[in-house]
Amino acid sequence: MNNRDENSFWKLGVFYYNKQDKRLFPPKRTGLGWTVNFANPFSVALFLLILLVIILIPKLLLG
Repeated sequence: MNNRDENSFWKLGVFYYNKQDKRLFPPKRTGLGWTVNFANPFSVALFLLILLVIILIPKLLLG
């Protein structure tokens, strides 16, 4: 079993939280893509920065 598949690392079944996993964005539990490792402060900061950019771009472009 892959480390990311263990239920103890998934809060509410959707939020990955593993302090031993140093990856910022590990692969999703199922399907394609990546998820945020909420136990890593750098991944949370990068996730918030990406979210902020996504929110601000339309406001800057549309005035």
